[in-house]
Parts: sequence; structure tokens; C-alpha cells
Amino acid sequence: MAHHTPVPATLSVEPNSQDCIDRHKLNAVLYRALTDQKGSNHVLRCCRSLPGEGPFAIITIHQDTVLHMACYSKQRDLALRLLKLLDSDQSLNRRLTEMKNDVGNTVLHEVATNNSMIEVAIEILKRAPELLTARNVLGETPLFRAVRYGKDEMFDLLAGELDRRKSENEEGRKDCLRRNDGTTILHISIFTENFDLALLIANRYGYLISARDCNQMTALQHLACNPSAFLGGSEHGRQRRFIYSCISSRDKAGEGDVGCWQDLKSNAKSGFRWPIWEALKEEKHRYETACKLASKLLENDTSWEFTNPQAVDRGAPTRSISLLEKGENSLVLSKETAEEEDDDDDEKGKTPPKGKRTRYSYIRSKETPLFLATMSGIPEIVEEILKKYPQAIEHYNDQGRNILHVAINYRQIEIFDMVVKMEMPARRLLRATDAKGNSILHMVGKKGKRYVLRKSRSPAIQLQEELLLFERVKEYSKSHFLKVLNHKNETADELFASNYCHLHEEAKEWLKRTAENCTIVAVLIATVAFAAAYTVPGGPNQNTGTPLLLYQPFFVVFTLADVISLTYALTSVITFLSILTSPFQLEDFRKSLLRKLMLGFTFLILSVSMMMVAFGATVILMIQNKERWTKIVLYSVAFLPVVIFGLSYSPLYYRLLKACSGMVKFLLELCPRWSCASSSSPSWTTKFSNRRGSKPDRTTDSSV
Repeated sequence: MAHHTPVPATLSVEPNSQDCIDRHKLNAVLYRALTDQKGSNHVLRCCRSLPGEGPFAIITIHQDTVLHMACYSKQRDLALRLLKLLDSDQSLNRRLTEMKNDVGNTVLHEVATNNSMIEVAIEILKRAPELLTARNVLGETPLFRAVRYGKDEMFDLLAGELDRRKSENEEGRKDCLRRNDGTTILHISIFTENFDLALLIANRYGYLISARDCNQMTALQHLACNPSAFLGGSEHGRQRRFIYSCISSRDKAGEGDVGCWQDLKSNAKSGFRWPIWEALKEEKHRYETACKLASKLLENDTSWEFTNPQAVDRGAPTRSISLLEKGENSLVLSKETAEEEDDDDDEKGKTPPKGKRTRYSYIRSKETPLFLATMSGIPEIVEEILKKYPQAIEHYNDQGRNILHVAINYRQIEIFDMVVKMEMPARRLLRATDAKGNSILHMVGKKGKRYVLRKSRSPAIQLQEELLLFERVKEYSKSHFLKVLNHKNETADELFASNYCHLHEEAKEWLKRTAENCTIVAVLIATVAFAAAYTVPGGPNQNTGTPLLLYQPFFVVFTLADVISLTYALTSVITFLSILTSPFQLEDFRKSLLRKLMLGFTFLILSVSMMMVAFGATVILMIQNKERWTKIVLYSVAFLPVVIFGLSYSPLYYRLLKACSGMVKFLLELCPRWSCASSSSPSWTTKFSNRRGSKPDRTTDSSV
């Protein structure tokens, strides 16, 4: 829709004329008074001195009028008084619908961005009701702007006014709920994460749930691409679940009722406030509302019904394919097909679809909300879909991949475990291969192009995680699928080794560099501990050679701490040297190398701690007659390096400890076990070793 762009008065005169200079000065005064929000009377006097313009005097380079600025700056009383000035001149009142800034925003567009301007919006609609359907250059109506900025009260007012207009045709009213690019108010509320408002819109305008934007994506698809709105997709999901369980839920209203949220915000403004606690309450409410919204949106979603009918077991034989067996032409054709499919995976050699859609949005629009939630790591949406429609688990996408392929490809292990627990349907999914013949074990060697590592980890720990995942998925794969070939004649082991060769080299270099640096530190500590053994505190007796402080209690502490520090330092040196002399095979990164690194770090930390104990004991021996507070200060200073060292290396040590948690299980398996004839209950060691669940049997299931 074409809109009228007013010509500022400053352009009607010569740029260097006195009138132009005076007008610039007046605009400066008006602008300063509006931004200070204290000169409303002065603004009114200036507007009265401008006949023919009044509140519509343009004062900014973006063609904003005085009324625009008053509404934008939330000056309700000033805006109402400016509107009353229009009563004195009917021509000004008629111009209310024509005055737009350079982006096409009317006064009602600016008013719609603030809940505090409800009275101003009512007054404007009385004077110019046609502004309700006015659009800016993006095709946004005031109602759309209210949703975009999350103004629920303003939305309720404008939506109610729009619904009361029975004279408008149905299509025209629906058209007010979307802008030029096809984005609806439901889409924009999800983009801006105003989930309370989105839930209200979904209940009020149900037909918007299935509406698609310019990227051909529904609101549920966009929500499934927003992992930050859910606990499962957050970085500290488990910790947040524990914290949220300690917070009482205040959301007692029904779906779509935002009154509880308004009560929550109003209560936060009064009484005693704890900012962190209030932030956690708001975050919990936001998470709960996102879950309710997802549940509402997927009620009528049956996109999973459109599946790939050719998604069957396409795995190649477990031996190489010759030209004589397949035929020369057929083999060349399969290679060409594989190359085309690889281009599709690598997002190369393909022109983006028409319009402004990118390759990324094109791929997302083809995926169902079930698979998008799996890619994004949102188990809440996946669980809700499978709870309402359990048959959706058998959906296959255009690449012939099922939910297990996608979960492994994007390293969403929680979703993988959720699906595998559904034993009967999981049998078919576990033995399925995609359009390229890749089994779920092949997918461990591949990683989604849009997969982003949430936490920064060292290359060695990353490689170990991939190796452990490969071993874990291998336990679920059938025995005859372990050596299956894909269409490139690659087994899962070969694909894994080829795709992770670069990470293997990075892990090798990182481990060498870390071991070398720690070896230097350990040697220095051993040197200091060895020298301290021959320079005992207090010195020796010149006649007998025995230490003068031999019978002091802290002399024994010094001796033991020094010997232990030297022993641990030399042990850590040997451990780090064993790492440097290892062959660095791919399999070594799964357990042995990181276990050695963890042991080396443990001995090094203990060595530093014992050295500080020896230092503290020495100081105490030298100042036994000093005051008590002096000793406390010296103790604290003596252990300060230990604290700094521990804090510096605690993140890495924690990850190493977590990565080597299997060692505890291994040690428990070495413990002797006993059985009682009168009782068939397993021992505590058996319970601990079986805590992670029994391994699936790959040989008993013979179903095809």
C-alpha cells in the first residue's frame, strides 16, 4: 500500500535562509524537550505557534512528528494533550491518518509498542479507526507491532477492536495478522520468545497454527528450532531442573490465560525482592509456557504422516562389490548418485530456492517438527509428540533417515535413549539404513553440518566422547550390521576413522603438549622436594649431625610431606613419560591415554599440596613463639598456590574424571563377589555395574 510521505517545512525554504535556521533551532528545542520528558508545557506552546502543523511538525531526520516522538517516548499525558490540539483544527484531525515516518509507521504504530499507552490508543481509534489496518513498509499493522514487542495488553485491545469489526471481510481481517513476507503474529511471537502471548494467539486464532511463512515453516517448526527455550536444550539442563523443582509454580491459570503472568510481574514490583530468585521464577515460567505452547501447537500436527515410502534396509553386502557382480554401468551410476547426494549433504552445487529463502531454511522447512526438535536437542517436544502420536516414531525423511539416525547425527543422546527404550518399534529403527546405505553406526562417523558443540572441550576429550558413542551404538546394532557397507563401500569403522583423522591429529598434539608441560612442572617440584630433604629446618647439630628440631612434632610433618611430595612428583613424571612414548592409536584415546593423564594430574596436584604442607610445617617450626594470628596468616599464604593451582586445573580435571568414570566400574568388577544360597538378590557390586543398564543382546533378535 502506498503511503503519503509528508514534506518537512525545512525543505520549503532555502537551506541557508534565516527561516530554515530558525526552524532548525525550533526543532532542536522540541527534540530536547521531548527527550527530557519534563518540558510538556513548552512542547505544547511550540506546537500552538506552528499554524497548519501543530503536533504534526516534523522534527527528526526520519520524518517523525512531535506526536510520533511523544508516543514513542511513552509520554501518555503529553500525547493526550497533543491529540486535543487537533480539535481546534479539523484539517489537522484529518491528517492523522496520513502522517507517517520514513518507515511508514503511523502514530498508532508507535503507540502499539507500549502497554502504558492504552488510553492514547483508544483516543486515536476514536478519531481515526482506519489506522487499525494501516501498514508500514514491512506490511506490519499496529496489532502486529504490539505482538512483535510483546505488549499483551495492547494486543488484547487492538485484537478485540479488530474482531468487533464485522463489516470487514474475513480475509481482510486475517490479512491484518500477517505482514508482507508471510510472517504471522504467531510466528513473530515465537521469534521474540513471547510465549505467553503466543499461547494466547494460538487459542484465539487457531488457524494461524498451520500457517506458513516465506520459508514455508509453521510456528511449531520454528519453536522446535529454539533449544534455549527448553531445559533439554540448555547447557545446564539437569542443574536447572533441580533449581526449578525448588521453586513453587505460580502458574495456576488455564492455557492461554496471561493473568497469572501479569500477577507474577506485579508482585515482583512490590515487597521484598531477591533479583536472582525473581529471575529464576521468570525463567521457570517461560520454560513452562514454552512447553504448554508446544503441546498446543502439536495437537493438530500430523506432518510425520508424510514419510519416505522407500525407507527400507538398503545396506550393501558385507563384502566388496565388484564390477562383474553389479555391472559397470550400474556401478558408475551409483557413484554419480552418491556424489549428488554428497553435494546435497555438504550444501554445495545446489542453487537456493526462489525468493529469499536460504539453503538452511530450505532444509529446515522439509523436516518435520519431530526431526527439528531432535536436531535441536529438545526432548520435551519429542516426548510430547511420541506421547500423543506414538506411531510418529516410524517417520522417515527425504534422506531415508529415521529419528535414531538424526539423533546420533546431531549427538542428541538423551533423545536416542528415549527412543531405544521403546523396545518394539526401536527394533525396526535400529536395523534401518538411509538412502546412502548408512546404518545408525555409520552416523557416529558423520556429524550434522549445523551441529554446534555447546561446551568447549579439548580435542582428546572430544575424540574420546566420539569413541565411546561409537561403542555404545555398537552395542545396540545387530551383529550382521557391524560390517555392513554403505554405497561408498565403507564400513562404519572405516567411515569413522576417515572422518575423524583430523581430530585424531589434534588430540595427539594436544596430549603431547599437555604431557610435556606437566612433566616440566613435576620435575621442578621433585627437584625442590629433593633439595629440601638435605636442608632441614633449624639446621643440623654440628657435633652429631642430627637435626636440632628432630623431636618437634611438626618436624615429622615436614619429613613425611617432603617424602610424599617427592614420591608423587616422580610418579607423575613416569606417568607423563608413558603418555609421550605411547603410539597414540585411535583406540588408545578411548580409555588408556586419558586415564594416564588423569592419574598424572592427580599425582601432580597431590605433590604440589604436599610441598605446600612441608613449607607450612617449616614456617611453623621457625616461628613457634609468634602470635596465633601470625600462624593463621602464614598457613593461608602457604596454601594459596595450592588453591590457585586447583582452581586453574579443576575444569580439565573434572572432565578427565568424568571421562574416566568407567575406571570405577572396572575396579568394582575386580572386587570379589559372593552369593548366598538362601537369597537370590545380587551383591552391591553387581547393582553398581548394572546401574547403567544391561547391554542389548545382538544375537537373540532374529526378526527381519
